[in-house]
Amino acid sequence: MISEEEKNSLLDGFVKEVKEEKMKVRKSKNIKEMFKINKEQTRFIVDLGSDVEVLGKVFDLLEKVNNKEYGREITFKDLAILGITKISSKDIEKIQEGSMTEMERVDRAFNEYKLKTGEEITLGEFLVKKLNIA
Repeated sequence: MISEEEKNSLLDGFVKEVKEEKMKVRKSKNIKEMFKINKEQTRFIVDLGSDVEVLGKVFDLLEKVNNKEYGREITFKDLAILGITKISSKDIEKIQEGSMTEMERVDRAFNEYKLKTGEEITLGEFLVKKLNIA
C-alpha cells in the first residue's frame, strides 16, 4: 500500500503537470487566428436579449406562421433552418462587411490601394491622399 505522504506527493506532481499544461499564452494583437469549426457541435444558442427590435420581429413572425388550424407548432428552429437555406453569396458578403470595425475597413482600403498602385506608403500618407488634406 502507498503511504499517505507518497500519495500526496504523487497528487502534487499530477496537479502541477495539469496546471503547467493549462497555462495561457499571451496572444499578439496583430496575429489573427483562423476560425476553426467544431463539427461535433449540435446545439446553437441565440441570445436576442440585447436586440429588442430583432426579438420583436422573431415573435411577430412566429405569431404569423402559427396562425393556422392544422399542423404542428412552428418553432424558431424551423425559421432558422429556412433562413439559412436562403442565404446567398451576396448575403455572405454583407454579413462579412458588417462584422468589420471601422479601423479594419480603413486597413482593408489601405492594403487594396497599396496592391493596386504598388506604392509603399504609410497609413498616414494614405489617409492624407484619401481625405485631400494639404
